[in-house]
Amino acid sequence: MNFPFYIAKRYAVSFSKNSTINIITIIATVAIIASAMALFIFLSVFSGLKEFTLSYSNSSDPDFTIEAINGKSFFITQEEELKLKESNSITNYSKIVQDRVLFSYSNKEQIATIKGVDSIFTKVSSIDKYLYVGNWLEPNTNQAIVGAEISRRLSLGLFDFTNSLDIYSPKPGKGLIENNENAFNISKLQPTGIFNINEDVDSKYVYCDILVAQNLFGFKQNQITSIELKASKNIPEEKIIEELNVIFKNNVKIKTKAQLNDSLYKMLNSENLFIYLFSTLVVILTLFCLAGAIVMIIIDKKENIYTLYNIGLTFKEIRKIFFIQGIIITSFGLFFGILIGSILIIIQQEFSLLMISQSIAYPVLFKIENIIIVVLTIISLGITSSWIASGRVNKEFFESS
Repeated sequence: MNFPFYIAKRYAVSFSKNSTINIITIIATVAIIASAMALFIFLSVFSGLKEFTLSYSNSSDPDFTIEAINGKSFFITQEEELKLKESNSITNYSKIVQDRVLFSYSNKEQIATIKGVDSIFTKVSSIDKYLYVGNWLEPNTNQAIVGAEISRRLSLGLFDFTNSLDIYSPKPGKGLIENNENAFNISKLQPTGIFNINEDVDSKYVYCDILVAQNLFGFKQNQITSIELKASKNIPEEKIIEELNVIFKNNVKIKTKAQLNDSLYKMLNSENLFIYLFSTLVVILTLFCLAGAIVMIIIDKKENIYTLYNIGLTFKEIRKIFFIQGIIITSFGLFFGILIGSILIIIQQEFSLLMISQSIAYPVLFKIENIIIVVLTIISLGITSSWIASGRVNKEFFESS
């Protein structure tokens, strides 16, 4: 057995005659356990919150979206549609016509996005599951599905046949505007459902039949603003994007689900980084206790160190003893910290002890990636602290003894 490791293990598992040294060592060990547990719990809680947030944000988002490279719209050919239908990478696709318009209802106005969808849109998006009142669109009608926030701002009711939801879209052209008929294309919709996902989506969209949107914007039958696709499972994104570029001859812009919410992803990733850095700062402060404990042990073992030096050990080998001892203490605290943290996270996942509301448990997520992050963080900082503290064993140390 490696001699420095043997001595380090003896020092780590045995108590000193000096009770103060024992107390300092125990405090350092408990501090490492607590910091490892806290770091893992923080990361698991944020992972749960991130998944919880994205589950609501992504509920209405497709796997891929195809948009025009230039302008707001493009034309899709029958050949391109046939290739989409024959593709094994795409399970469903839906043609979309959307743009920002002015909505008017009972003398109240609101600017939002009208989104014209075809009859198979609900096979691409699960937004119909978030209808809390009413029914989804029937094809080839003037029905509308309204976001809850838009409904609230317009004081909009369903099946109110005395009032319609009017849409105003500016007409392209030049010259003076004398009345609304010359300035806007106008369509009338009948709200038949209200959806509720989150405030951003609820205040942004009103859904209608694609023919209504095409007529409103003066589009031709095969002119659309985007195509939303549902991808087959277990197929890499890169392969699907490459196939779509071949189908559309690189004349379109393809966005993934993450790219559709790039600002949200950036915000969540920034928050995750901030939480990690803040937690790591706590770990660094904790490992100062480890460095202090090792220095105190070195002072307490001064006579033993002098004996080891006299029997032929070099300064480097003696430093290695206390360096390894620091790694042992760090590994011990890391193991039990992750163990306790994992138990707490699993308990919360299974039994929902902490609740946000009466029906929603505080979200947490057990991820192997978080364990790896904690291990790498604690071990690297523990190595640094142990190396700095073990450097106390040098020629000046012997001269002062």
